[in-house]
Amino acid sequence: MLYLQSIEKRAEKISDPEAYPFCLPAVRALDVLRLDAPVSFFVGENGSGKSTLLEAIAVAWGFNPEGGSRNFAFSTYDSHSALSGALRLVKGTTRARDGFFLRAETFYNAATYLEKLDEIEAFAPPILDSYGGSLHTQSHGESFMSLFVNRLNGRGLYIFDEPEAALSVNRQFAFLRRLDELVKAGGQFLIATHSPILMAYPGQIYAVDRGLQPVSYRETDAYQLTRRFLLDYPAFMERLFED
Repeated sequence: MLYLQSIEKRAEKISDPEAYPFCLPAVRALDVLRLDAPVSFFVGENGSGKSTLLEAIAVAWGFNPEGGSRNFAFSTYDSHSALSGALRLVKGTTRARDGFFLRAETFYNAATYLEKLDEIEAFAPPILDSYGGSLHTQSHGESFMSLFVNRLNGRGLYIFDEPEAALSVNRQFAFLRRLDELVKAGGQFLIATHSPILMAYPGQIYAVDRGLQPVSYRETDAYQLTRRFLLDYPAFMERLFED
């Protein structure tokens, strides 16, 4: 199911293409980005613009810049870029009935917002019940998995920025199992990641630092470097520390 079919950059909305964030490799290369699979990965080096691009797509879709669903209305620091206003999102014919924007770096803020909502509004049943309980009483990784398992139903668009940040290797495999369940239930995912485990899931991969070019799994730097390390890690480490 494709609720979002493509992302287009509207050049007429950009007054200075050399200004941030329009100067970032991911944004500079963006013209029309077509989404042809239920899961699209965005990979590349730090600073290439993965997170900025996904944040802009999320804001253009209607999500809170710091994460959450479209109903989340909080802000701890107004830092999102102007890119969202220069994007045109081409939607599919089926309306998304669910959605969530996960930002690993601001997930704590989103969890705090949920706690405050239940305190102020006294919902019955509490909103936190649909997230598997209080997210602050769980470890960082457990709270991520609780969100994936309890809150998401698979009938919408999910934008995840580095979901592996709090997950152990075992939990990354558990995440892949849950991801597959949600895709089969009709979910569409846009995921920025550095994890060679996550990006192995069948889908499309865009190399952000190569001009948003589609690449195969084995062509990614994450796969190639991890493979070289695991095949002979003593030699890899020796070369790493050479003068």
